[in-house]
Amino acid sequence: MFEPTFESLRTYECPDWFRDVKFGIWSHWGPQSVPMAGDWYARNMYIQGQPQYEYHLRHYGHPSKFGYKDICALWKAENFDPDALMKKYYDAGARYFVAQASHHDHFFNFDSDLNRMNSVKVGPHKDICGLWREAAKKYDMPFGMTEHIGASFAWWRSNKGRDTYGPYAGVPYDGNDPEYRDFYHDNYEHVAAPGEEDKWVWLSKNEKWREYWLKVMKEIVDKYHPDMLYSDSYLPFGETAQNEMAEESEYQKGLEAVAYLYNDAIKQHGTNTAVYTQKSTLDKIYKVGVLDIERSQLPDISPVPWQSETCIGGWFYNATEVYKTPRHILDILIDSIAKNGTFLLNVIQRPDGTLDEEADWILTELAKWFKVNGEAVYGTRPWRQSGEGNAKVIIEGFTELQVDWKENDFRFVQKDGKLYAFIMDTNPHKAVAIQSLKPEDKVTGVKLLGHGPVNFTQTAGILVCELPEKMPTDYAGVLEISF
Repeated sequence: MFEPTFESLRTYECPDWFRDVKFGIWSHWGPQSVPMAGDWYARNMYIQGQPQYEYHLRHYGHPSKFGYKDICALWKAENFDPDALMKKYYDAGARYFVAQASHHDHFFNFDSDLNRMNSVKVGPHKDICGLWREAAKKYDMPFGMTEHIGASFAWWRSNKGRDTYGPYAGVPYDGNDPEYRDFYHDNYEHVAAPGEEDKWVWLSKNEKWREYWLKVMKEIVDKYHPDMLYSDSYLPFGETAQNEMAEESEYQKGLEAVAYLYNDAIKQHGTNTAVYTQKSTLDKIYKVGVLDIERSQLPDISPVPWQSETCIGGWFYNATEVYKTPRHILDILIDSIAKNGTFLLNVIQRPDGTLDEEADWILTELAKWFKVNGEAVYGTRPWRQSGEGNAKVIIEGFTELQVDWKENDFRFVQKDGKLYAFIMDTNPHKAVAIQSLKPEDKVTGVKLLGHGPVNFTQTAGILVCELPEKMPTDYAGVLEISF
């Protein structure tokens, strides 16, 4: 059993299931999807001058009269069919599934005894996470839950504000209503004065809030026994969590939650099969679990498993969003797994629970590619190098650009003694050359997945492979190289 200390939790070893699944789908979904106006709606609808404030004012009314609690009541999820969606996700290649437990808006997508503003008592009147969990079980998919409420206390102090000009100048927003203080938080100490710079911290110093967060984490574990728990932060709650000299006491609540998750898995399965992901890159912190990188990647192979996460568009449904192409999504997947990563993709849902036509098409395209190339993804491990070629992913926080791959760009993984080389250029020449083999790497056969054996020649460490006139898929092709 684990103790809530760095010394104990740094003995953690990532379970093989997480290393094998490689690709998961995430439902980052909740009441903030209702306006179909994008991410952070619950915060920005209370900030005069923000586009989402203007949208809210003109669609629903002033936030003193129609606040976020009223948006929550509008969320019905009336066409939510988790079984049908899970089949789509499984067919599209996902081998684990993750549901959002609560965003920064403090609305819980599960049956909670700690928060009355939850999807069973308000809005859908459904246990959204429970339904997702049962659907995932039917496909033997590990089930994860994500919590974003660690940041909620400071993030949502905007609901305590008021307009500074216009017809409602000086009128307090509904976050000041004492009847809903349990939902909107007692967070007045974080409110900036009118005209003052909006200074806030991601994780609050408020001890009462930290205690509440820990109770919620334990409730999630006790009720749903997730295979994975994700925090949208570094390990709570150290204010100086990006400082190697920070005291262990700063992280005590986080350490308690992680130990509680792992010990629950031991009770359930006899050994720890759980994964905890968080976003600190500091060695002493992230090694209590698995590093998560949002909308970016690592520059090369990590010695320990990690998770890359992104979305087909924005985090919540936005009717004006431009989506990533299937090629871009697959490129991120391939680059991540070549570097010892696992890739989590958020597929956004409309407020009624359905997918739009473009999201559905993206899943169909992924399904076609995985049907041909899935064996080069699942259960693989990094090779001695992640790839070759001149094109690289730009490693800057929250930067996601389609890489302009060329014919000499490859990414590598290995499994069962075979090397899988992903051809990153989607329009390669009739012959491609791989230059990373050593003279002692004697190739005995090469197959193009979805096509069959191809002719090859090997001179020292250079392997030249002939390709067919038409590639098996419209996206990255895969050469299976036997030795």
